Order: sequence, then C-alpha cells, then structure tokens
Amino acid sequence: MLSIFDGLRDLTMLSVSVRMLLAVICGGIIGIEREYKRRPAGFRTHILICLGAAMTTLTSQYFYLCLEQYTDMARLGAQVVAGIGFIGAGTIIVTRRQRVKGLTTAAGLWAAAIIGLTLGGGFYEGGLFATILILVAELVFSRLEYRVLRNAPEINLYIEYTGSDSLETLLRLLRELELKILNMGIIHSKSDDDHNACAILNLRLPRGAEADDVMNRILSSRGVVSIREL
Repeated sequence: MLSIFDGLRDLTMLSVSVRMLLAVICGGIIGIEREYKRRPAGFRTHILICLGAAMTTLTSQYFYLCLEQYTDMARLGAQVVAGIGFIGAGTIIVTRRQRVKGLTTAAGLWAAAIIGLTLGGGFYEGGLFATILILVAELVFSRLEYRVLRNAPEINLYIEYTGSDSLETLLRLLRELELKILNMGIIHSKSDDDHNACAILNLRLPRGAEADDVMNRILSSRGVVSIREL
C-alpha cells in the first residue's frame, strides 16, 4: 500500500472529505467518456452512482466504528452491487437492426459503483488504479475491438430477397467474392404471401476482406431487399 494514504485510513472528517471527493472525480472521469460518445448514462449519472456507493461504505463504517453497532459492514455494499443492475438494465436497448447497445455503459455504471465502494472503504490505491484501467479499456481497447470485428473471419447475415432468381444471383456473387458458406438457412415465401423470402448465412471471409464491404456488395446485388448482421 502507498504510505501517502496512511493518514487517511481512519474515519475522520478529512478522510471522509477525500473519499467523497475522489468518488466524484473518478466517477466523473468514467462518465465524461460516456458523455462524449452520447451514451444514455453520462457524466452526472456516473458521479452520482460512484458517490452514492462511497457513501454506502462510509455509512457502514460509521455505524460500526462510531456508533458501535456491530453489524456486517459489507451488507450495505452488497446491496449496491446487486441493485446497480436495475439502473444498468435501463441503458441496454435492442435496435431495429437487432443489435444490443448499452452493455458497455451498463458495465461502466457497475464498475463506477464498485470504485465508489472501494474509495468509501479507504482503499484509495484500488479505486484510482481501477479508474485508470477502465479508461484504458474504454478508450484504447475499444479501437482494438473495432479492428478485430471489422476483420473477423466469420460473419452471420440475415438477407431478404425476392424470388429464386435473386437467390441464384446472390450465390453467384458469394462465389465471386470467394466467400465460403459454412451454414445456410432458407425461408421461402408463398405465392400469395406479401413477405419476401429470406436467407440466414454463416460466411467465412477471405483474408483481408472487411464485413462492411461484403455487406455493401451483397446489398447492391439484384433482388436483395435488405441485409443485416446477426
């Protein structure tokens, strides 16, 4: 442990002020990145959650150390860990393209609450170091994740098309693009049905091919109505 924090381990007015201030700073640092990307939970939300979690730990310590109520000091903190899931669930949405968004924001809220608990308990090193690692994960690793997904060797596509001729054209295009079909499911439309036929394809991309370019080429194929990644 760092010796500079030794004088702030006890529950004093100074240590309480430092813990609450650090909770505001660390929560704000995490939240400002989410605010910059216009996510549902941003700057103020992360601050309030981190500060509230810190106050939970401080209250538990106050009951135990000052009021001498010998209860489990971790009980209130455990309720924060479980209860933050309700707030995080409110940031998760499913888009029209059947993509789940908001998981990173929900995880960030949960992590902010944990950091608040650690800072409220006087574990300054853990809270500060965790804040740095979370920033690295959101700012640096997100770019790495995007590159990995963009060059993923396999892709699952849902394609709507009109008629059997369109399917033959689509399969011919896949061969031209050197895409290997690993799995394929076809749902045919009835003659009196207004809905289009659809295909669910599991494709293996050639080396160097990007998923977005492949989807754009398929969408421009004759008879293809819509396409989305699963």
